[in-house]
Amino acid sequence: MGLSVGIVGLPNVGKSTIFNALTAAGAQSANYPFCTIEPNVGVVPVVDRRLDKLAKTARSLDTIYTDLRVVDIAGLVRGASKGEGLGNQFLANIRETEALLHVVRCFDDPDVIHVEHTVDPARDIEIIETELLLADLEAVTRRMDRVGKLARAGQKDAQLIQRSLEKAVSAIDAGNPLRAVDFSDEELEVIQEINLLTMKPVLYVANVSEDALGTESPALAAVRKAAAEKGGEVVVLAGDLEAQIVELEPADREEFLREMGLEEPGLQTLIRAAYRLLDFETFFTVGPKEARAWTINRGTKAPQAAGKIHSDFERGFIRAETIHCDTYVEFPSETAARAAGKIRSEGKEYQVQDGDVILFRFNV
Repeated sequence: MGLSVGIVGLPNVGKSTIFNALTAAGAQSANYPFCTIEPNVGVVPVVDRRLDKLAKTARSLDTIYTDLRVVDIAGLVRGASKGEGLGNQFLANIRETEALLHVVRCFDDPDVIHVEHTVDPARDIEIIETELLLADLEAVTRRMDRVGKLARAGQKDAQLIQRSLEKAVSAIDAGNPLRAVDFSDEELEVIQEINLLTMKPVLYVANVSEDALGTESPALAAVRKAAAEKGGEVVVLAGDLEAQIVELEPADREEFLREMGLEEPGLQTLIRAAYRLLDFETFFTVGPKEARAWTINRGTKAPQAAGKIHSDFERGFIRAETIHCDTYVEFPSETAARAAGKIRSEGKEYQVQDGDVILFRFNV
């Protein structure tokens, strides 16, 4: 699995539309609150043109992309923590995801109901952030109740947990997302065990109308301002347009994008931004049977990257024979690239780079 994200936002902001576009899974989408009740889950290949070129060069029989797992839950409303709307019961479904996609409505449409009656991205972001903070407060409080007696009895591990949780509570009380808190390494280890929602990196998805693409509206400016304050990134999409694009055949899709003056679907921009947000990168393995993409954290060393393929590769690691993907496709074959001296031999301390094509040598 490459990356998992949870989609949050108010009802009727375009969450399910964007989920449909990301996964082409056909999740229900309609013009009334709480259309999504059961969580929608989709797994979609992350198409990478670099891998396509590698597979063509190597004449690989199969091309295997890395995956994006997307979880779409019911929209939250003001007071969800107190049971308003459908409550916050569905937040449990996104606790295991690595990042949040916070969809924010930036379009006016009198035919699409807004639960707060007006389009106001700053207010809407604050509502969702507050509900996530309250959900985190509930989780932290439960944990504090469990360790409190041990901490009072003088158990050092419990006291560290207690101090870490108290620091989290202070941040929540001040209205600060936990991702913005300067936890020590020990404190961070404690906090990460709870899978708190406001610890997760957040990508704000500004959902605009098709005719607003390429313009900087006051609504979009408000999203950018909130993201800067809360430590998130922003991607601008026209959800309805993206949903149309994914329904087209590949050849028609390319023509449609040209007519719209777009180089690629906005969803590809979203996926790249999510990877950047999480400090992820991709390396490739290529051969006659398959060309495959693998997702790792930036800075991962060669043995650990090898372990992504199989634990035996990491245990018996000898070296990584490496060439950048752009260089690889300049030659008619791997043999030709090797003969030209373009393939490097890297050891255990080598940090794998985005776009590396690697052959791992190892002892069984």
